[in-house]
This record gives sequence, C-alpha cells and structure tokens, in this order.
Amino acid sequence: MQRTKFILGGTFILAAVVYLIVSSTQASKEYFLTVDEVKAQGASVVGKSLRLSGAVIGDTIQYDPNTLALTFEVAHVTGDNAEIEAQGGLAVVLKTASSDSTLNRVKVVYVGPKPDLLRGEAQAIMTGKIGADGIFQADELLLKCPTKYEQAVPEQASTN
Repeated sequence: MQRTKFILGGTFILAAVVYLIVSSTQASKEYFLTVDEVKAQGASVVGKSLRLSGAVIGDTIQYDPNTLALTFEVAHVTGDNAEIEAQGGLAVVLKTASSDSTLNRVKVVYVGPKPDLLRGEAQAIMTGKIGADGIFQADELLLKCPTKYEQAVPEQASTN
C-alpha cells in the first residue's frame, strides 16, 4: 500500500514536470522567417512570435525621439548562406535588396532608442509579432551593417 502511494505520487510529479517543460517550450517558441516566407504564410503567422530578417530600406526610416517610435521597411533577403555567398556576399545582397522595388517588403514598428547602425542596406534581425495589418511589431532589433566593417578588416589583418 505504501509503495503504491509512492509510485503514484512520483508518477504525478513526473507528469507535472513534463507538462511544465512542454508548455513553456511551446510558449517561447519562435519561428525564423524571411520576408517572402511571412508574405507567403499570410494569416497563419499573425500573432505568433517570430524572428524576421531583411534589408533595411533607407528612405523609409522614420524616428520620433519624443515617443521613441521607430518605423522602417525591410526587403526580402534569402536566409541561405550558400546563396548569399554565390551572389557576392552579404554586403552585395543587402545593397541589391535595398534598391530592388520588386522584392516583398514588411513595415516594422519598434519602440526604443534608435540604433546607431540603423541605415539603408543594413540587415535587420527582429523578434516580435506580425499583426493582422501586416505590420511587424518588433520587441528586439539587432542590426548588421557589413559595409561599415569591410574596409577595416584588411587594416586590422595587416597590423597583426
């Protein structure tokens, strides 16, 4: 009798722990998507936590320092590193994407200080949710600007 209670209690605790792990994993799951994938999936990604990447379109950047509201658009950039290298590297791909008006774009809204690296042809990697209106509400904003560092690398390499 005592042993049965112990086994049942242990099973219950184990089931509770497994349930908590599964439910917390599902709640924090993020999908990494490109702009084309977001457009293709449409309403099925609305409200889901996403990680989105794209090339910043420079002339769409608007920032209000009073409200810290930052809006801009990103254009599709492939997520395939081999394809990026085949096209000449990230800087070339970002420059091409930023100037190609035929590529899919997504409007992004972010509230926070304007990052120093935010400029046209930068790669924006954002975490947030896309609304039913198609606007991506970013909670996190990371930027890569490969053209800023391209000329510094040879100088650094030659001094070592």
